[in-house]
Amino acid sequence: MKKSKVNVAVIGAGVVGVEMLRVLKQRNFPLGELRVFARSARNIEVDGQTYSVQPVSAEGFKGVDIALFAGTEGEKGAAVTFAKEAVKRGAVVIDNGADFRMDPDVPLVVPEVNPKDAKKHKGIIANPNCSTIQMVVALWPIYKKAGIKRVIVTTLQASSGAGKAAVEQLKEENSLIGSGGYSNVHVNAENKSMSQQLAYNVFPHIGGFAELDYTSEEWKLVRETHKIMHDDKIKISATTVRVPVRTGHSESVYIETDKNIEPEKVKDILSKAPGVIVIDEPKDNLYPMPKDSEGKDETFIGRIRKDAFVKNGLWLWVVADNLRKGAATNAVQIAEVLIS
Repeated sequence: MKKSKVNVAVIGAGVVGVEMLRVLKQRNFPLGELRVFARSARNIEVDGQTYSVQPVSAEGFKGVDIALFAGTEGEKGAAVTFAKEAVKRGAVVIDNGADFRMDPDVPLVVPEVNPKDAKKHKGIIANPNCSTIQMVVALWPIYKKAGIKRVIVTTLQASSGAGKAAVEQLKEENSLIGSGGYSNVHVNAENKSMSQQLAYNVFPHIGGFAELDYTSEEWKLVRETHKIMHDDKIKISATTVRVPVRTGHSESVYIETDKNIEPEKVKDILSKAPGVIVIDEPKDNLYPMPKDSEGKDETFIGRIRKDAFVKNGLWLWVVADNLRKGAATNAVQIAEVLIS
């Protein structure tokens, strides 16, 4: 697909859909016609620009080259319903939801890791889970140099990863605690999005509980990483935790490499890797934090250090904006690969 101007549809007007519109503009994507679809018609404003949102329909995809499905604000089912309709009408679908990720006929793509997979599509390309994206961006340069046989990861995931309603719940809980002086609050059930109170709290539960009492979010990190890196022999174990942060996922990542590699070499490799910024000056208290990643497209890595007891063990601290690199930016980058 080589065109000077590309007709794009964004499906979803929630937090990810809005971010997709923002990223398309900020990255100067060569837009021809831009259409925005959701369940109902309305106007939305993004950074001072008004967008007309139309009800999603099969016929709306006529003439669309690339369809970006945000997978938010109730449109998660839209991918199943309308993706194939969009493909029938000539569009390439890039889906941010979970519906197609593990389909063997659908590429699962992070452009810094496996861009060539995008060209193997049969009309649909899947965007990985937000926590998977930033982890594989960090792992891939090390994997290519020293191999990786084991990964143990704990994610600290922001409220925006659960959608706009979760952000509002955190805001309401903070307000109630601030006014009442109590650490336990009861949010109106109609406004409750998350399974537990989040303000002044963390809870290790993202997704539904599944095999071996790991959550679906934890299994995503395992299975998606295997698929993206084309290596299902890597032993991966994950714990996913929701934390009282608005935007920006953090991950504590432990790896065991096949070959011994020193932390300074890892820092050098990562500092030269695409889409990565290394911030690792512990003496000056400099390391990645979610507040500093918000609104940025890069994956930030720090706290790079050896395991004191395991020869090939290494620790990494990985941070990224879950709405940008973890969703919207990665999807637009896939579109950029398609038109390059």
